Amino acid sequence: MLHEPEQTIALCSDATKRFLLAAKHAEITVLEQLSSNCRIVIAVRELIHELQKERGASNIFLASKGERYSVERMQYIGASEQAESLLKSHLKSLYLTDEITTGNPRLLSSITLAMQATDYLPRLREQVSKQLLTPLESTRAYSRLVASLLTVIFEAADIASDPTITRLLVALFNFMQAKEYAGQERAWGAIGFAETHFDVRLCEKLAALQHAQEHHFSIFCEFSCKPHKEALEALNKSPAAIDITQLRNMIAQLGDGSAISSEISEVWFDVATRRIDAMLAIEVALTEALTQQANSKVADAKNEMANHQQLLTRFNDEHANDGSPLTLLFDPSMPGLAEDTKEDEIKTLSLNQQTKTLSAHRSFYDLLRSQAQHIEDMGRELEEAKRAIQDQKLISRAKLVVMEQFGLSENTAYRRLQKQAMSENTTIASIAAKVVNIATKNSAGR
Repeated sequence: MLHEPEQTIALCSDATKRFLLAAKHAEITVLEQLSSNCRIVIAVRELIHELQKERGASNIFLASKGERYSVERMQYIGASEQAESLLKSHLKSLYLTDEITTGNPRLLSSITLAMQATDYLPRLREQVSKQLLTPLESTRAYSRLVASLLTVIFEAADIASDPTITRLLVALFNFMQAKEYAGQERAWGAIGFAETHFDVRLCEKLAALQHAQEHHFSIFCEFSCKPHKEALEALNKSPAAIDITQLRNMIAQLGDGSAISSEISEVWFDVATRRIDAMLAIEVALTEALTQQANSKVADAKNEMANHQQLLTRFNDEHANDGSPLTLLFDPSMPGLAEDTKEDEIKTLSLNQQTKTLSAHRSFYDLLRSQAQHIEDMGRELEEAKRAIQDQKLISRAKLVVMEQFGLSENTAYRRLQKQAMSENTTIASIAAKVVNIATKNSAGR
């Protein structure tokens, strides 16, 4: 009796192999773009730090009618211009080329707004030099610029597709936001000392800035690694932190408008600067970790790509006997019929055992499943990492609601949310969620 020759089945079509490699190639492209964005983030961080120093010196210069910090201010301006030039050079090389730009539109839009603001920096500096602005007007202008630059980092974190890098970006954004509030505290404190008195409103503003710092530091600690958290703990116990606490207590006692020597403004500025410079060291450590992770992720993905190509070459000429090739069609772990029960799955497990001998099929299918699982795991971890970003968006929406409803400034609206959170012993995000929900219901009921 003649037997028909055993049929063989190709492991997969050429299109399947190409799609597997295309998926990995797409991952590499996204990671390379993310790595480029990280370089932009680092340049933005450096510019923000220089602008914060320039802002503080400009406040003392204005409040003292040009008698103090004239030389230092010019030095800070030079450092800011250098950092700005470096950032714009990075942006041009990455986005303003003859090649088709593949950047995220939200990120590019935030960059555009920030760059438009920097275009007017020379005019702002000229007005400060000519004493045409009050310290408050100068502070607001610089703070708006810094806020626009921080938005670039926020958007970079929001569009990041790798959970590890996203966590680092979330930690960095919140640390930088806390440092910015520390910079604003330095600026407002310098104004009070330079004008030789503090009123109740200024004291409340300084207290709100201190609470805002703690809020963002707490989020930073949630998303940062142990060495970075330990660095913050060390900073909080440093001589600069102790000195700033003593000066804060002094300011709190001057809320009745008592006179104080204007010369203390330089003491305040120097102490606050020492604390902020110590924060810079943590910022640098965060950005170094960011660079290392971005480079490592790209290298790992390229190695996996090479490994996939080698495996596909090895599988190329392999065939398995006709029967039960391992694919998702016969994989009991894959979702399928809604009526399938656990008992049905157990019955089909024998197929899993049968195909263990089909090494080529199993190896290739495992390759496909591992790639799919990798993407799924990244998505799940990414969702958790972006929770803080969603909370920040919620707080921003709530601030707008409060500003429109009560006719308040952004800072005052934030302080109101902050006080409500403290009185209810909950988070600002929780209060923000309530505010937004109520506003949404009221809008729907109209």
